[in-house]
Amino acid sequence: MGLGAALLKGVEVSVKARGVGARRRYIGLVVKRVLLAAPRGYCAGVERAVKTVERALAQNGPPVYVRKQIVHNSHVVDELRERGAVFVGSVEDVPEGGLVVFSAHGIAPAVRTGAAARSLRTVDATCPLVTKVHAEAKRYAADGYTVVLVGHAGHEEVEGTMGEAPDSIVLVESVADAERLEVEDPQRVAYVTQTTLSVDETREIVAVLHRRFPSLHGPEKEDICYATTNRQQAVKELLPHVQLLVVLGSANSSNSQRLVEVARSGGVAAHLIENQGELDESWLEGVETVGVTSGASAPETLIEDLCSWFRGRGVPEIRELSQAEENVVFKLPAELRQSAA
Repeated sequence: MGLGAALLKGVEVSVKARGVGARRRYIGLVVKRVLLAAPRGYCAGVERAVKTVERALAQNGPPVYVRKQIVHNSHVVDELRERGAVFVGSVEDVPEGGLVVFSAHGIAPAVRTGAAARSLRTVDATCPLVTKVHAEAKRYAADGYTVVLVGHAGHEEVEGTMGEAPDSIVLVESVADAERLEVEDPQRVAYVTQTTLSVDETREIVAVLHRRFPSLHGPEKEDICYATTNRQQAVKELLPHVQLLVVLGSANSSNSQRLVEVARSGGVAAHLIENQGELDESWLEGVETVGVTSGASAPETLIEDLCSWFRGRGVPEIRELSQAEENVVFKLPAELRQSAA
């Protein structure tokens, strides 16, 4: 029996390691099908941000500095770094007069002020949907409201939004936080949310805020972005058909983490991996149907690599569970369009 057949049948295979006999048990692979969630992967904001750096490099040549990760995916960052992008933690790390791109997650006004003080040329790749949240927060704060920001502490998007009106914005991360929140004037409370949250969890938090503050004001259209909502819904549609969900994305990607949580809340085992190389074959033991999706900042090549891995191990069926397309497109930042003109 060849090694390939042994892998599929799950038998024990003796191998030689540095001249010493060693035994390793290969997990029996019984996977019959892989179902791909749709939509998955890049959203319009990520597509715009990545193209922004690419266009800035093409128009100006390297180095082009990028404050923080342009999007939360290590593969994207590594590829752009190879092309000449230099990722920095602060505008203070950019040489005076240099060109810096602000990431898709948005920035606080203080960052823009710091860039101006160093005479930096700037390109703002903030996702337009994040910009919308900033505008809402500023408007509510200017009207004298306590602004409740539902989000995760430490996330760059949250830091940027809170920087718009730090004296007026309070962060709420959970239902428990919402229950114990105290404000100066309960009649003048408004809320905004991070764009990459769990739809279900956010709905619960906002319900508590409405109960506690009946005059609560909020956005006319929810702040959680269309891509986050669509990817979570696609995972929910997968769950009745799979025994395991694999999510491709980086650990610091909020929307990718939420996809894992959605699956686990639905009773399906789920794991977040950066790439195919992080797949633990022990997860597949006894699993006949695997669901696969990717976060909004993960390139489709990662999905293709994982599918190739399954095909190489004899999985006969790999397909999308259902066809779904997104047609949202955002224009590149005005700074680049003007430069091109």
